[in-house]
Amino acid sequence: MKFMLDAGHGYSTPGKRTPDGMREYEFNREAARYAREELKKYENVEVYFSHSDERDVPLTERTNKGNSLNVDAFVSIHANAFGSGGWNNAEGIETYAYSSQPSRSTALAKAIQRQMVASTKRLDRGVKFANFHVLRETTMTAVLVECGFMTNREEAALLKTDSYRKTCGQAIGRAIASYYGLTLKTTSGLYKVQVGAFKKKENADELVKQLKKAGFSPFIYFDK
Repeated sequence: MKFMLDAGHGYSTPGKRTPDGMREYEFNREAARYAREELKKYENVEVYFSHSDERDVPLTERTNKGNSLNVDAFVSIHANAFGSGGWNNAEGIETYAYSSQPSRSTALAKAIQRQMVASTKRLDRGVKFANFHVLRETTMTAVLVECGFMTNREEAALLKTDSYRKTCGQAIGRAIASYYGLTLKTTSGLYKVQVGAFKKKENADELVKQLKKAGFSPFIYFDK
């Protein structure tokens, strides 16, 4: 399956920052990166970014890219804000869908909202509907998730931390994987089994002989 992650805005977008100066894009891009890392744990998954660290990608270009790649879902990641730019008490997580796609986008929005609230332990503001460009102009399932308020001192402090960015990104990735029934990749590591531990070497030697007769290839490791 193919997914597009959209870190909202850009480094140079005016006004999109906390009252003490953190750009919203700083959070959005890292959460998107962690979401991609989470999704890449699953089989047959391709993940694309609509954003760029080099420039503020226009909304039309973002949705056109998702449409041209024919991705299965478009997920836009944001940090919220309330008021005229100062600190206030608005808080929590909310996820948006476009009302013309209730059976597809709303279901994915609910899955992401549940996982985000469970993972972040922030206030559940619910799933809502909006006429955002990235929801309206996409031809696939599309949602927009707000991961906390930049205008809330407590949540702004969280949004600045790598741990919270990772928590949000992984929650988004897990929700997408669960909703689409993705299968985790099998591990390629080596599993080892110890079958005995002895204080006397002759006892270890005897067990090795027995295992060799049974067709195994044992070895003795001496641990001081």
